Amino acid sequence: MAGKIGVYFDLENIGGGLDVEALAAQTRDKWGDLTPVVRVVPLLAKAVESIAADIESEGLDGVLLCGASPRVDGDLYRFPVQVEHVNLREQCVQAYKNPDNSPVGTEAPELLTIMARDYVNMGVVKLQKSEVPDSAAITSVPRILVIGGGWTGLTAAMEAAATGYEVVLVEKAAQLGGAANNIPVGSPLASPWTDKQPTNVGDKIKAVTADARITVYCNAVMQKLEGQPGEFTAVIAGEGGPVTVQVGAVVLATGWKPLESKYLESMGLGQNPKVVHAAEFGKLLLTGQVTARRIAFVLDTTIAEEAISKAAAEAEATEAADGEAAAPAEGEDKGFVKSDLESIKHLRYSNAVNSVGMLRLANTICEKTNDATQTFILYKDMTVPGILERFYKQMQDRLGLMMTKADVTEIRDAGSHMVVACKNTLLGMDFDLDVDMVVLPTGLVPTTAKEVTVGFDYRQGPDFPDLELFDGFADSNYICFPYETRRTGVYAAGCVRQPQTMDACEEDARGAVLKAVQCIEAAGHGVAVHPRSGDTSYPVFNFVRCTQCKRCTEECPFGALDDDEKGTPKPNPARCRRCGTCFGACPERVISFANYNIDQIGSMIREVQVPKDFKKEGPRILILACENDAYPALDMAGARGKSWSPYCRVIPVRCLGSVNAIWVSDAMSKGFDGVMLLGCKYGDDYQCHFVKGSEICNRRKENIAETLNRLGVQPERVEQMEVAIDEYDKVPDLIDGFVARITAMGPNPFKGM
Repeated sequence: MAGKIGVYFDLENIGGGLDVEALAAQTRDKWGDLTPVVRVVPLLAKAVESIAADIESEGLDGVLLCGASPRVDGDLYRFPVQVEHVNLREQCVQAYKNPDNSPVGTEAPELLTIMARDYVNMGVVKLQKSEVPDSAAITSVPRILVIGGGWTGLTAAMEAAATGYEVVLVEKAAQLGGAANNIPVGSPLASPWTDKQPTNVGDKIKAVTADARITVYCNAVMQKLEGQPGEFTAVIAGEGGPVTVQVGAVVLATGWKPLESKYLESMGLGQNPKVVHAAEFGKLLLTGQVTARRIAFVLDTTIAEEAISKAAAEAEATEAADGEAAAPAEGEDKGFVKSDLESIKHLRYSNAVNSVGMLRLANTICEKTNDATQTFILYKDMTVPGILERFYKQMQDRLGLMMTKADVTEIRDAGSHMVVACKNTLLGMDFDLDVDMVVLPTGLVPTTAKEVTVGFDYRQGPDFPDLELFDGFADSNYICFPYETRRTGVYAAGCVRQPQTMDACEEDARGAVLKAVQCIEAAGHGVAVHPRSGDTSYPVFNFVRCTQCKRCTEECPFGALDDDEKGTPKPNPARCRRCGTCFGACPERVISFANYNIDQIGSMIREVQVPKDFKKEGPRILILACENDAYPALDMAGARGKSWSPYCRVIPVRCLGSVNAIWVSDAMSKGFDGVMLLGCKYGDDYQCHFVKGSEICNRRKENIAETLNRLGVQPERVEQMEVAIDEYDKVPDLIDGFVARITAMGPNPFKGM
């Protein structure tokens, strides 16, 4: 715990709105020997050397910097002691608004001074209750496991080996290459991005198999992965029996499979040999089996979507009328149900791949037949990512290729040919197109955990959790963290993550490898890899008081906790992402971080001066703000001149998942009139950096509401609100609206007790 704290006020950043000297004097008077150095400096950024000198001469073990937000200049201050920031600029001076909405005068209002004093006192006690974390460094294994030997996996293996790391590559098939073996010529892969290019997948395979740093296992699958980042133990089941290898991180590149043909039956797929999907057509083209001379490439699946929607609705209505439907006999088709409406979304997800792919296929068949083949691309949406727009423009001028936007309303067999009915075309007319063959989009469905398992030896089971939320894609679709999965140290790349063109898969492979390397290095230094990159803290357990209730192990979003043979939580520090969800879950408060703990935040809450006279001095509102979205949004709002009620006090938390009910109890017993939990969005459109933090907090809030009801306190005094990082313009209104509701309720019944 910090026993000697130096407190420094940044005059240039906060002096325009506060009497900084008076604030410094109040700090000296209140904290005495705990703060032997309290100084006002012209500009903190220019006082680094003098602060370092104070640390040396005064024996300081903590530094409190009172000025701008730590998000603005936190990286400037690297001292050999604990450092904390008090945000007196963005979330105090700049955010201050008179309660009656009158203009702020030239002198600091009393409420602003009170607010600043509260924040400084909270900062001092935060440091006082904080300790330097011990190192959790391990001896990392400089070896990367790549699962999947297709285009993405081959690229990942080559890139990892190029960094100097050893690589173990596992492929379930007898040969490497995957789907790329059926694509000898691909869409543009490099500059000038205007024409097809050979994939040269054979060269990639040769490079991988010839590299002494890469060990390849074909006809092999993952059997088990246990341990933690930096020191995983992988068991690979192959032709020669199980093989055990030590690896530091994993790149998951298991690819995709085509969407089942039943979803496009209404368009003729699987019913008529003249109708194929794009991946099938590519194989036929490769083996010289395409003899058609008029080919329609259809990028509109409205017919199928409407047919499935109608069938699912009819099935639901029938089930509702008849009661619970009888289970179908083995092998019997269940027909379409609601979940099929979700499955067909894979066609939409794959639209960019199909758009570029059909341009390539049409171009290829024209070239192979010296333009004797006529090709027609009929699209509802033509989605061409990034620089591949050059390829699209080149194809617009391609002889033998005609493109038009069109609503495809029917595909029928006319005996000697197929007919594609088109409406709302760019030609200004509806028409029936006679063709020899119809090519439909391929839905790229990721290889889900049921088909390609990593074999996690985790308490949470062998697979990734809740893949249904992502329609089967590896759960790495975080807005800010595109490669991370919920299993720390395992990074998804390529079409198992999202449908991508081949050039994007190469880029994805490089990104995932870089994250794997970062993870291994971070584990070796005992720090978090993401999203709190560089954080040295990790959860510490007081097992003497542990009741083995399992809440921490069940609620951890990342599988950082296993159970030992007695059922007690078994920490894996390198899996931990330092969100604090575990100690938010613990009813006995036996979990803490050295520099973030229950007592620390509780002490900060108790440092706020809550007035007894509600009518004269107003309410007090505690805002626990997620540091990933809510806190930055508050910063941006203040910096842009958007202000909010001075009755609020903001405490940043790592995640709303870390909010322990005791903090709400502390606030209410202190006399706070309301508590706002401000965090990331959750649900289907989730943005939580820790996946489930906001959702878990919302569930806990229901329990808090029951407790408040029993105490005779309106549960409406505690409210959770969602905000994205870019919604800074909405935050002040959310806060002021909550303050208005609390004001209308009147004072907390416990105020003054």
